[in-house]
Amino acid sequence: MAHTTYSELKRKEIINICDGARLGYICDLELDDCAGTICSIVVPGPPRMLGLIKNAEELVIPYCKIQKIGDDVILVDLNDLKRID
Repeated sequence: MAHTTYSELKRKEIINICDGARLGYICDLELDDCAGTICSIVVPGPPRMLGLIKNAEELVIPYCKIQKIGDDVILVDLNDLKRID
């Protein structure tokens, strides 16, 4: 991932290659301050009540689970999804 900005990353949809699920778009990153690297990407949970209320859950995807960063999508390999509050 050479010279990709956060603005470019957050426009790419996250797809789980295990089941083809569309997980959403990046809303945040977890960084290692000392090394200056990305530890994980964060995707918001699905909206509730017909999309009117934002879900407080977030999906934290470790960077090592990213299989491919393409032009439009980021492919991740998640066997078990873990959302956090």
